[in-house]
Amino acid sequence: MEQRPPRVPKLAWVEEKEEGPGAAPEEQPTEVEQFQLPQEGAALDRRQEQDRAHGRFCRTAQVPAAIPTRAGPAVAAQPSTALGAPHGTSLSSLSFVLLLVTCKFIECIWQEETSIMGTGSMENCDVYSTDTSAAMLDLLVGESVSSPEQVPAMVRDIHQWLVANESDEHSLDRTLLELAEAHPADVGITLLRVAPSCDRAATTMWRTIMSSPTTAELVLLLLLDVLGSWPEHSTRTSDGDDTDVFALAATVVMGEILQVPCVPQAVSVYLPRLFVHLLFQAFFSTGEMPEEVDNLWRVCRNEHGLATNPSRFAVQTLRALLCLEYEDTVTAMDRKRGWDALLCADTQHDAVALLARELSCVSIPLCSGIALHLLRLLRAEEPRWDLPALVFLVEVLECLDLRECGDSVLEVSSKYLQSECRQTRHLALRALLVLRDDPSMAERTWSLTESLVKLLWDTDGEIVGMTLVVLGFLFLDKDIPVSSPIALQLAEALLPLFDNDDNQVQRLSMILFREMMDCLAEEGKKPVQWSLLPLFFHCHDENRHVAQASWVTLLRATEFLRRRDLTKRVEKEKLWMFAKCLLAEDRSRAAECVRRALPYLYSPQESLREAAARFMVIAGQSLTRQQGAFGLICQALEDTAEDISLAIGSLAQETSQFLRALERAPVSISRKLRNQLRSSWKARRHLRGAVAGCAAALWRELSCLLFSSGAT
Repeated sequence: MEQRPPRVPKLAWVEEKEEGPGAAPEEQPTEVEQFQLPQEGAALDRRQEQDRAHGRFCRTAQVPAAIPTRAGPAVAAQPSTALGAPHGTSLSSLSFVLLLVTCKFIECIWQEETSIMGTGSMENCDVYSTDTSAAMLDLLVGESVSSPEQVPAMVRDIHQWLVANESDEHSLDRTLLELAEAHPADVGITLLRVAPSCDRAATTMWRTIMSSPTTAELVLLLLLDVLGSWPEHSTRTSDGDDTDVFALAATVVMGEILQVPCVPQAVSVYLPRLFVHLLFQAFFSTGEMPEEVDNLWRVCRNEHGLATNPSRFAVQTLRALLCLEYEDTVTAMDRKRGWDALLCADTQHDAVALLARELSCVSIPLCSGIALHLLRLLRAEEPRWDLPALVFLVEVLECLDLRECGDSVLEVSSKYLQSECRQTRHLALRALLVLRDDPSMAERTWSLTESLVKLLWDTDGEIVGMTLVVLGFLFLDKDIPVSSPIALQLAEALLPLFDNDDNQVQRLSMILFREMMDCLAEEGKKPVQWSLLPLFFHCHDENRHVAQASWVTLLRATEFLRRRDLTKRVEKEKLWMFAKCLLAEDRSRAAECVRRALPYLYSPQESLREAAARFMVIAGQSLTRQQGAFGLICQALEDTAEDISLAIGSLAQETSQFLRALERAPVSISRKLRNQLRSSWKARRHLRGAVAGCAAALWRELSCLLFSSGAT
């Protein structure tokens, strides 16, 4: 069968084929002469014209054969220019009149068709099954392509014609391409509305549009906008229609486009954005979806025999996209069952991270493009993107040139450091940990100090630990001046962390506290003073790294306070002498020290409980007349008498009994017994075995002596 020449109306092409030897000439002029140019202002009876519409189609079927098309002789007059005819040629006056008549007539037919289409009765109209309709639509586009409000109706007519003419589905290719080039948004959105399930006719139209580089790029940008608006995209076409279109419909279209042998070049150009939107659709559609989307998916599944759920289809489309250039990544994800993990809500984040790592191994430019697009999304107010976008971004952050986009990364990190979601806070901190390796980012990160300090009060030990690492990175940079208020705020937040359950958090907080002291002014003395007691206790910590960090930080704190007496005892590791000096400095402060030491009597570590009990003995010797604090000491020691450690329990019980008696004794006896108590304690502390038993016996005898002295 002979190939149809470009832009020749279908009927003209068919009739030219039929002409030959023996072909009877048709008397077209007889029919043509019946048409008259419409008078200006004349009105037609609409009902009459609708009744005669089918007859008009039959009569007009012969007209295009006599009209020069854009592939034939050109028209010099102005009206022919609208049809695309080149300048510099002429038509006979009869042909020119026929051209005007036909165009005006087709416009009337188009108006009637549009009206009927609105009632839903055009689906089985004979017009779409005639051979002339393709030629008429072709001419109508040439006449009306510059009228945007008519484009949606033209697209619907082309789709309906293709539904009725399966065997000749490429007759209107150039017509459709011309429409798409002039009005890509109207064509794309209308096609998504009229055929959201992407039926056979719509698939033909999409593939035709994507076959031209010009129209492919224009329409692909539109599809990207729709894909990025889950679950639906709101827009208005030139005819005023504002019906939403579903992102799932655009995904089905992309699935069809990726199946053609030669995928458009525009797909490779916009691959990072396509990747992001398809990945997010797989992420979102795993959960519960709106009823409208479920209904659409059932139709799509029946139409194309697709996967059982939209999320699996989105993953399949994503795989097909990556197979264009990155088959190794697809294979690696198959081998590690990453695609299946992406379909499970509990493992989605791990799957996204795995996919990011696999891609970063094969293409840094691709990962860089994806990361830049993710940054744009994260800076916008789109909370549903947060988790998958942050997961992927953190994994490929090293692919970015931070000199160009470092400020954007910091802006995003600052935003999500304050999130209520633990996962997003964790990911924001991971991003900052990546930035710490870039020297240019140190000064910029100072803007986040206040947000980071607030995170030190977080209940999640991992988040606190990561925050300490980031803050340490900032404070260890001596080239950046630190304001005293920030340092003071940080010091107050660090003190509770000395007693954190996580050894790493304890150690990091002590190291950071030590570095921070260089930035404190006079008003910073108070938090340093209150750091002495917890640092003293943790010098007895079972973890040697924590104990070492405590000792070094305690030494630095005494130097900061200019307490040479305390510094000497720490340097010589005479920590119990340090405790006595600390308590003897100020009796009122000693009472507060006792209150702060009480929690260590209940520490999980035996070494800390023992150190606390010994501290209470020392405190009890100097706080006899301070009834409130003295009573606290006695009560705490009585509670500790039940300690699982027999040594600690015995020490606590004997000390509490003695202190209770000492509290009630006269001053003269009390002073004498206190001196004996000190001597007994020294003996008990240094002796072992049987000698230690003798010291314990002496301790009991002193207690009996106190009770027999008549104390009440």
